Amino acid sequence: MRAPSRARTDWIGFQTIIIREFNRIARIWGQTLVPPAVTATLYFVIFGSLIGRRVGSVGGFDYMQYIAPGLIMMTVITNSYANVVSSFFGAKFGKHIEELLVSPLPNWLILTGYIGGGVLRGLLVGSVVTVVALFFTHLAIHNVFATVSAVLLTSVVFALGGFINAIFAKNFDQISWFPTFVLTPLTYLGGVFYSINMLPDWARAASHANPILYMVSAFRFGFLGTTDVDLRLAFGIMIGAAVFMFTLAVQLLNRGTGIRD
Repeated sequence: MRAPSRARTDWIGFQTIIIREFNRIARIWGQTLVPPAVTATLYFVIFGSLIGRRVGSVGGFDYMQYIAPGLIMMTVITNSYANVVSSFFGAKFGKHIEELLVSPLPNWLILTGYIGGGVLRGLLVGSVVTVVALFFTHLAIHNVFATVSAVLLTSVVFALGGFINAIFAKNFDQISWFPTFVLTPLTYLGGVFYSINMLPDWARAASHANPILYMVSAFRFGFLGTTDVDLRLAFGIMIGAAVFMFTLAVQLLNRGTGIRD
């Protein structure tokens, strides 16, 4: 019997990681899909309905319609990150990551499998929040390419961020530190609930140092056709961050950082 080719072996291994990640998401759907839907509903009720009446329109759009893409993207960011950081660190903590690393799969493909799991969860939860948003406001896609590319690139970037965090983390406290003290503040200050044009000059200038602003603005452009930033710069930042973080993560895996320690 002829041995399977290397490409077929790699493809089967990649599929196995993706299927395992999907089964993990589906198995704990009460933790992965339901809480974001509930949280999004509360955001729409409190910020959209109650506060939105006082804010009025933003950029020519109803306030609830304006914040909907930002809330969807915020959900994609947090869930893409959370899925990978918890899955990979769990494998480290359970001491079964070694079985994967000694397999014939190249490290870059193992990393790609985890990224795929993070993107999958981000898109699934983002879809759930989109459905929730449709109960509160009208959403129509203005630019399909901008919408799809922005959500995919953002999901990849934060899945990679979760992977790198999991590599360096030595305990469960360390996988929650970055989301709590860095990711959440940057997300809330990234234009999810407002346009930076509403801010004073110094705050508007400071906002441009926040990479999440570019991701949210690019995604919002896909739905509404309006943006607070240069789209070429936004996509350049997302692509550059994805390439840099992927290269870094592969190098860390090759060195056994956080795994052989």
